[in-house]
Amino acid sequence: MIKFYRISVFIIALLAITSLGFSQSNEIKIIFIGNCGLHLTDGSSNLYIDFPYKSGAYGYMKYDQTEIDNIRENAIFLFTHKHADHYSKKNLKRIKSKHKGNVFGSLNTNNFEKLTTSINDFKIEAFKTKHRFSFKHYSYLITWHGKRLFLSGDTESAETIATIKDINWAFVPVWIVLDAKEKNLKINADKIGVYHLYPTETIKNADPNKYLVLKQQGEEVSIPY
Repeated sequence: MIKFYRISVFIIALLAITSLGFSQSNEIKIIFIGNCGLHLTDGSSNLYIDFPYKSGAYGYMKYDQTEIDNIRENAIFLFTHKHADHYSKKNLKRIKSKHKGNVFGSLNTNNFEKLTTSINDFKIEAFKTKHRFSFKHYSYLITWHGKRLFLSGDTESAETIATIKDINWAFVPVWIVLDAKEKNLKINADKIGVYHLYPTETIKNADPNKYLVLKQQGEEVSIPY
């Protein structure tokens, strides 16, 4: 009986160590929700970009209601601007009443120091960028666990991203890729995620070694650090 007990304790301890190893995977995981909506997590902190938005706004992507229901507790929400295909005040209010969390974006960029200190090994830089019919639109460069992530939102020109070096992942609409090509500007990124497509929109001849076309909701990007 004593021997069986010792074996059981050993197995439980071994399982606990194995589980701990999986939870500390040292990766930033990025899950595509739709449009420019992304969920970034390092397993400890959760950051939502341009989500929640109004599902199906302007003919762009719809999402299942479970996306709202499954929001992580005390998450951080970051918005590039407040057009309906990027932002929903109604959905955000519902999420905050249930899950709490903090909101950052175009109206409170002065509070980004609080955002930087609330996430471990995290830095954010905001770039005021142009977007039609939006007085305040920002693109962001996030440095998290030493990885540099650029989030362009709806900005119309590649000129801002072309000034930034050593990006690990850039997330941009297809028109930014076309604008950079037309103006002979280089997007200095190891990988480029192309997002904010209409449901029926397709992109041809994109180099799979460089570009990831985000059309499949729930698709994941893993960035080890």
